[in-house]
Parts: sequence; C-alpha cells; structure tokens
Amino acid sequence: MSDPLAVIASLPGVREAVDEARQAVDRLYRHRVLRRASPAVSAESSLRGARASAAIEGVDVPLDALRRDEIHDPLVQGALRASAEMGRLGATWRRAPRQVLARLHTVAAAGLVPEAALGRPRPVDAGLMDSGLMDSGLVGSEPGESGLVGAASDPFGLGPAPDAKETAARMDGLMGLLERPTKAPAIVLAAVVHAELVVLRPFGTADGVVARSAERLTLVEYGLDPKSLVAVEVGHRELPYAEGLRAYLSGTPEGVAQWVQHCASAVSLGVRETTAVCEALQRG
Repeated sequence: MSDPLAVIASLPGVREAVDEARQAVDRLYRHRVLRRASPAVSAESSLRGARASAAIEGVDVPLDALRRDEIHDPLVQGALRASAEMGRLGATWRRAPRQVLARLHTVAAAGLVPEAALGRPRPVDAGLMDSGLMDSGLVGSEPGESGLVGAASDPFGLGPAPDAKETAARMDGLMGLLERPTKAPAIVLAAVVHAELVVLRPFGTADGVVARSAERLTLVEYGLDPKSLVAVEVGHRELPYAEGLRAYLSGTPEGVAQWVQHCASAVSLGVRETTAVCEALQRG
C-alpha cells in the first residue's frame, strides 16, 4: 500500500524540523509543574489557542477579556467552542473524521451562518481550484487550472476554492489518510489535514478555525501531544501563515516541505507558549 505521507516526511528539511519539534514537546512533558497541574495547563493552552485562531482570522482580542467572558464576537466565541469541543471528540476522530469535522463546524460557525448550514458542505456553486498531493491527488495546484466558478470565504488570499464535486473527491482522499496506517510522524499528517481543510474550505465559513482545531486534534490523537498541552495555534499566529499555505498550494515538493516545516515550527513555538504557562504556575 502506498504511503504518500511518508513521501512528504522524506522531503528535504522535513525530518529535521519534525525531530526538533518532537524534542521540544518531549522537554515540555518533563516539566515538573505537569505532575500536579496538567489539566490547568491544558485548559490555559486551549484558551490561548482559541484566541490565536480567532486572531489569525482577523479578530484579535485581549486574553484577559476572554477570561472575563467580555467578548461576544461570534467568530471568537466559535473558536472557543471548537477548542472546548475537542476534548469530547478525540475518541471519534480516527474512526469517524467526517462526523468530527461536521461537529467542529457546527460549534465554530454558529452565529456566522444560518442554522441549516451548520456542519454541512458548502453548495455546488461556492468556488473551485484543482490540485493533488504529489501522486495521491491531495496537494493543491495554482488556481485557474480547472476553471473558476465562484468563491468560498478566502481570508488568506489563496484564490477560489475547488468546486463542491472536487472538494468531495479530495475530502475522500483526506479521510483515507486519517484512516490508514502511515510511517509518517503525526506532525506531517496534522500539517496535511490543516492545509487541505483551509485550501478546500469544505464548509465555506469558519474553515480556518475548523482546520486548526483538526490539526490540534490530530497531534493529540496520533500521539505527539496526548494531553493537548501545545498551543500550536499561537505558533501559527507568530509565523507567516498565509505564505506557508500558498507554498503548500503550489503543489511542488519544495512548497509542501515548506508548509510542513512551518507546522513543525508552530509546534515548537506552541511549546514555548505552554512552557511560559508552566513557569507562571510554578512561580505561583
């Protein structure tokens, strides 16, 4: 059986970046504060991650205001709900990923779209773009190669999304990657899940929030960060996020490797953020 993720993992620079991120996570898990306060650290990481995810979408709010429940922006509230929901979805992610994505969209997009659209794929006329993950048909090519018919939400300047038919086909491929064994590290799988969901925009609204939640869920359920301590969304906010996505969208080995390295760096920066939380708790 072919293993396209293992091919990505072998691209120049990917293994080194992934190993560095893995070592950073291992160091975090040895922090003495986690012996007594792991749930508190995870909760704070989730809060900071939700705030960063909303900020990436253009809604940046103070962390203290979130703690005081003073922010009622629907996108921010959606990011918070998606972050909270992840803890209940982990056991389902491997066996029913479509169900999980639908649930994440339902909580993330509430207040942004009509209730009937929550958790449902965007309509047929909502935009298109061709692509393919090397030989597996997943990683994107440049917009315009298969004729454009409209646009889903495009906050990162990626161009029109694929049409609903192509999106469905590529989602089938993505679900297959989640369900079959791979020798690739969890970061590689999480990076592809994240990028595909942003590029495909399967729901048309709040897809970025769903994508970053799915990435974090993958890191948890596929063994890199089982306690959900790493605020990877904070790392994405600190890095040139749209640039990394456009590199992935190019479909070239170099572009795909650049995106995976970006995601590995986001993990390392997320570790730094969570380590700061641990240090603050240690100081009391």
